[in-house]
Amino acid sequence: MSQNNVGSKPATLGILMVKTHFRRYQGDIGNPHTWPFPVRYKVVEEAIPQRMGHLGEHDLLEPFKRAAQELINEGVDGLTTSCGYLSWYQQELAAWSPVPVVTSSLLQYVTVRQLLPANKQPLILTYDASTLKAEYLTRVGIPADAAVAGMPAQSEFVRSIRDGDSSVSWQTLADEVLTTAENALKKFPNTGALVLECTNLAPFSALLQARFNLPVYDTVTLVKSFYAALRPSYWDGGQQWNL
Repeated sequence: MSQNNVGSKPATLGILMVKTHFRRYQGDIGNPHTWPFPVRYKVVEEAIPQRMGHLGEHDLLEPFKRAAQELINEGVDGLTTSCGYLSWYQQELAAWSPVPVVTSSLLQYVTVRQLLPANKQPLILTYDASTLKAEYLTRVGIPADAAVAGMPAQSEFVRSIRDGDSSVSWQTLADEVLTTAENALKKFPNTGALVLECTNLAPFSALLQARFNLPVYDTVTLVKSFYAALRPSYWDGGQQWNL
């Protein structure tokens, strides 16, 4: 294939954002420096953290559709979201949207489970285990009894997101995430991989992998693989062209 036959325009990813005000460190989906490709953000004004764990009570499908349509009108090639709880709307948004949609890092669970030995299981780390109910899981093919562990309700991690506090240090958050994972692995010793539901856990994925020597699947692994499919690469004579 010649260079003249290969398109050079990069795909643009649309990111539907929950309305929050905390600091997003690099690695977080809401930090544009996380992504080595073009992204466009759109805040869904009606979507606040307190509603994400109660989507059965707060119907936010139409607000997400409206925001998604704005991004589609701007020319994005695919859509994702800033909250893993939006697995709740995966089927509805994918059926409605003219461009591909991945709502949640939880979509990786089924594949991860197939990669592990029979005596191992993925462990889902979430923002709040008390609100990540079975329907958030089963809507994307995850067993209702999957292993789930959440950040402590009184943690700075949870409080900073809930209250919109941008002053909490990276190290404080990192220490809380590692401690939570350590306690969860004691409860679920047959864990073979971590799946991070919460997009705000992704800045700590490398620390988790290094500390516990387990594969870590997060919003970054999901979105990068999704983007790679939107705009594959072609290798010709040692040169890489974007298709």
